[in-house]
Amino acid sequence: MDYDVIVIGGGLLGVSIAWGLSRCRQRVAIVDEGDLANRAARANFGLVWSSSKGLGNAAYSRWSRTSTANWHRLAAELKAETGIDTGFVQSGGFSIRLTPTELERGVASMTKLASQPGMEAEGTPPLEYEILDQAETRRRLPLVGETVAGAIFSPLDGHVNPLRLFPAFHKALQQRGVHYLPHRKTTAIRHRAGAFELTGDGWRLTSGKIVLAAGIGNTALAPMVGLNVPLSPSRGQIIVTERLKPFLSHATGYLRQTDEGSVLIGESKEATIDHQRPRGPITAVLAERALRTFPLLKDAQAVRIWAAFRVMTPDGYPIYEQSERFPGAFAFSCHSGVTLAANHALILPRQISAGELCADLSAFHSRRFRVPAAV
Repeated sequence: MDYDVIVIGGGLLGVSIAWGLSRCRQRVAIVDEGDLANRAARANFGLVWSSSKGLGNAAYSRWSRTSTANWHRLAAELKAETGIDTGFVQSGGFSIRLTPTELERGVASMTKLASQPGMEAEGTPPLEYEILDQAETRRRLPLVGETVAGAIFSPLDGHVNPLRLFPAFHKALQQRGVHYLPHRKTTAIRHRAGAFELTGDGWRLTSGKIVLAAGIGNTALAPMVGLNVPLSPSRGQIIVTERLKPFLSHATGYLRQTDEGSVLIGESKEATIDHQRPRGPITAVLAERALRTFPLLKDAQAVRIWAAFRVMTPDGYPIYEQSERFPGAFAFSCHSGVTLAANHALILPRQISAGELCADLSAFHSRRFRVPAAV
């Protein structure tokens, strides 16, 4: 056969897994539809964020915290291989609350998150956070707006430069001999004589295992190998300013300054896939919140505004599973491709290579979406 593993999807999820598989001495190819695909990577914000994740699903909180802890290793190994500094910084993150009501809701959410069963496990970094009142928030972030009510701070959180992260993975993949095959949309997957056969318009490839990492495309591909991946798009907008003098070394939930000086603003969520043009009213809300948070941005020029689509499951948590009918076929979907990149690169590939996902990932099987038949 042509490869040990074929990864379908060349976004951040796919390249993270492919890089990890190459480290496991697998012969790997990435089959990528190309830039015409609805790439979730276009909407990523560059956050490595775990502190507030997992309310209602302790396994997701543990998985996210494990990944943020693994990010130092991932960044170091990519730099050693490629010479590219991904700009990863884990200086802590602020969830800034503009009103007392927002702060109260944030505190209540974190209290529930921290107290739910199953939050702690051996080898998982503990959940760490602080509730900051208005005065303490201003002491730590002197440039925040006077009306900011407070913040929730966690040392777990950080951010990275996606414009360096993605090239670093691709350079490393090329050096490792991974074949990146763009402009190939997979239209059919068949299992024959112990191998998977992928076909498209004028091409055919075979492999021992396959990994579906095609974002929204997984919904159509999964049934071909006996899997179910229910997904819906979440449209988001981002504003990018001109480069400014450094004023913010920490990440926040909806605003951060890159290592190059530009400021990224974005937190919008729309359940639509109609188009990728920015919407003026949403841009106005994002800008207004940013100005209330850091008034110094009033003189900053916006140089880019764009919209793109994220991948969301019905409950917002990832899907990780292997087909029971066709062992060797795996499907992975998530909306936190940056935060979870370290796990996807350093943990998942070992399990794929071994042919079995660990028990800890059973919480992310798509069976949780099956509704029992009425009696």
